[in-house]
Amino acid sequence: MATVELRFSAQPEHVRTARLVAAAVARRAGVDETVLDEVRLAVGEACSRAVGLHRSNGVTAPVTVLLTEEEKAFSIQVGDEVPGAGVAAADAAGVPGSREGAPAREFDDAEGEDQMGLAVISGLVDDVEVSAGERGGLIRMSWPRAGSAEIL
Repeated sequence: MATVELRFSAQPEHVRTARLVAAAVARRAGVDETVLDEVRLAVGEACSRAVGLHRSNGVTAPVTVLLTEEEKAFSIQVGDEVPGAGVAAADAAGVPGSREGAPAREFDDAEGEDQMGLAVISGLVDDVEVSAGERGGLIRMSWPRAGSAEIL
């Protein structure tokens, strides 16, 4: 199981780099070429969400992206370090993990932007899990590798 870890400061200009790295690693891991745009877009949304949460809450820790090649799947985890009250039941898109308990200084529509990002991700990725806790949040996404007969 090969893993690539990417850590970057919470600056919007670094999101593009994360997207490019994710697409390159996904291609190398054997993700079908027709899915690479979805990988790129989903990682961009997840990283933009993490950057927004960090910046709006004054968190200086880096955003973390783990790209893992598993036997039958390729998974990506995007983590932030903004403490939240826990996982909400579900948002309108049916994806758990809204950050209702996270502070939202200087971020007028924190919940709205958070929910929009989660809705976009859930539309792009069939296998997605969102969690939030005292140590921060995590979005885990996975795609089947090309030639994998099993659907995740």
